[in-house]
Formats: sequence, structure tokens, C-alpha cells
Amino acid sequence: MSDSFDELRRAILDNDRSIVAAVNARLRLVDELWRLKAERGDPRLDPDRERRLREALAASSGGPLSPDGLERLIDTLLALTKDELGGA
Repeated sequence: MSDSFDELRRAILDNDRSIVAAVNARLRLVDELWRLKAERGDPRLDPDRERRLREALAASSGGPLSPDGLERLIDTLLALTKDELGGA
């Protein structure tokens, strides 16, 4: 039984490391996007784009994450991005 627990814990840690790597990659991409927007004089935030992002993620989520859980995740991810990159 211990082997199964250890294997699951290793798999969870690997998955969590992938999540952290993906968030770091997202931050780098958004930072680059915001730099380009600044050069063009565009606003950093685009409510219509955010709406489309939410729709795309909702359409691609196959569960078991609930719609409410997905909304919380997206809210957290967007807030974290703004906090980390100093954008509002």
C-alpha cells in the first residue's frame, strides 16, 4: 500500500511542478504581450479578450473540475498575473 501512496504522491508533485512551470510560462508570455501593447499604445487589459478566454477554457475543461471551480481558478490566475506583473 505504501508504494501506491508514494507513487501517487510523486505523480501529484510532478503534476504540481508542471502547473508551476505553466504559470511561469504564462507570466513570461503576458509580460511580452503587455510590452508590445505598451509600444502600440494599447491598454493592457481587454475585457472582451478575457471573456473569450473564459469561454475557451470552459469549453476545453473536461472535468472533474466544476464550472464554479474553473471560474475560481481563472479568477485566481488572472489576479495572480496582474499582481506579479504589476498590471491593472
